[in-house]
Amino acid sequence: MRSGKLTVILVAGTICLASGCRKNQVDTGAFESALNNYLSSQQQCLFGAPIKFPQQADTSSDEQTKQFDALTDQGMLTRKPEEKKRFLIGSKQVNDYDLSDKGRSSWTVDASQPGYGNFCYGHPEVTAIDGYTPAAPDAAQYTVSYHYKIASLPDWTNNAEMRTAFPRLNAQSAAPQAGTATLMKSSNGWVVQNAQPAANEPSSPAQ
Repeated sequence: MRSGKLTVILVAGTICLASGCRKNQVDTGAFESALNNYLSSQQQCLFGAPIKFPQQADTSSDEQTKQFDALTDQGMLTRKPEEKKRFLIGSKQVNDYDLSDKGRSSWTVDASQPGYGNFCYGHPEVTAIDGYTPAAPDAAQYTVSYHYKIASLPDWTNNAEMRTAFPRLNAQSAAPQAGTATLMKSSNGWVVQNAQPAANEPSSPAQ
C-alpha cells in the first residue's frame, strides 16, 4: 500500500512539473516585453521642454551658454558673436545660436508648437526585471521594479563636454538606471499603466 501511494505521489509530481505547476509562477518575461513595448515610444531628450531656435545667450553667463556651446562643438548648432545694445548702460556680448544642417537632421520637431523642438537621443530599454509585488501568481496588477539603459545612443552624445552640460544624459549613459512601473492584466496581455522613467526626464533647459 505504501509503495502504491508513493508511486501515485511521484507520478503526480512529475505531471505537475511537466505541465501544470509552472502556471503558479509569474512570467517576468511578459513583464519585460510589455515594458519594452511601452518604453519604445518614450523618447528621452536633452531639454526639459521644447525650445525654439535661434536662441541668444549672454557670453558672461556659463549657465546660459554651456549647453549651447556643447552642442555647437558637436556640430549641432552654429554660433555667432554679437554685441547687444542696452539702453543707457552700453552694450554686452552675446552669442546667437541656431540649428546647423547636422543639427536639423537630429532635431525632433514639436508638432504642437511650430518652430519648437528638442534633441532626443534614444528610448529606454529594459535590461533586467528586479522584482514585483504582490507575490501572488494570479494577481491582476503588479508593481514592477526594473533596470533600463538608453538604446543606441547617437555619436554626438559621446563626449565629455556634452555629459557635463547635460547631467541626465551623463547619468543615463553611465550605467543602467532603476525604474518602476504598474502593469495591469488585460485580455491582450499586460498593459503598462505608468512607468518611470516618464516620457522625458532630461536636464533642465538652457536659460
